[in-house]
Amino acid sequence: MSDVRNGLYSIRIIMQFGSNAHASGVIVLLDGRIMGGDSNFYYSGTYTFKNGKWRGELTTVQHTDAIGVNFLFGGREVTCGFTGTYGDGSATLDGTALVGKASVPFRAMLDLKAALGPVAS
Repeated sequence: MSDVRNGLYSIRIIMQFGSNAHASGVIVLLDGRIMGGDSNFYYSGTYTFKNGKWRGELTTVQHTDAIGVNFLFGGREVTCGFTGTYGDGSATLDGTALVGKASVPFRAMLDLKAALGPVAS
């Protein structure tokens, strides 16, 4: 089984159970850290992995308003926990976002777009 590869990933997020909310963006996975975002939110967090499974947590924060759009996470700093599986160049995760007092399940799919190697000195 391979490690989670450091790199730039595209991410598609689909909120589950009755919500039609979704998002697409990019995420960098780098040595246990998560950094990324989309046109309205940025994400940061951490992860661990072992034997084809991974888990982590991240925080989502809105950085830009969209006129006439009411975001599910709008105006809130939202924490999320997740677990999932990974393979060479892709990963899937299921998680829960804590939005105010509500727990909102979601699924995300990641696809590696550019691997990151060691930084040249």
